[in-house]
Amino acid sequence: MKIIISNASPDPIYEQISRQIKAQILSGDLSEGEALPSIRRLAQDLQISVITTKRAYDELEREGFINTVGGKGTFVAVQNQELLREKKMKIVEDKLAEAVSEARLLGIDLNQIQNMLLLLYQEENS
Repeated sequence: MKIIISNASPDPIYEQISRQIKAQILSGDLSEGEALPSIRRLAQDLQISVITTKRAYDELEREGFINTVGGKGTFVAVQNQELLREKKMKIVEDKLAEAVSEARLLGIDLNQIQNMLLLLYQEENS
């Protein structure tokens, strides 16, 4: 599991950790049932507070991405495939909403956005 903490990011460190772990689960880089490093081990590897890593793990557990089994460790939760797809769709919707908001601020109309999206999508598939 690879986690990169950015000091330049405006996001709190626990959010950076939870977002990166979540992305690895959604992309399949971390598979169901796979063990995650212990809170202490991750804190030591990242050279951050145990409290920060615990907060990241607590958030992931609350969202259903991981499970902690007392005395055994923390594991990637078994994901309902439909729920997993919904989570992925929500991520895309949030990013598109952010792009639309930014486009409106810059005076870019819907037709221009659609053309940009089409070009970007076609470039990714070629």
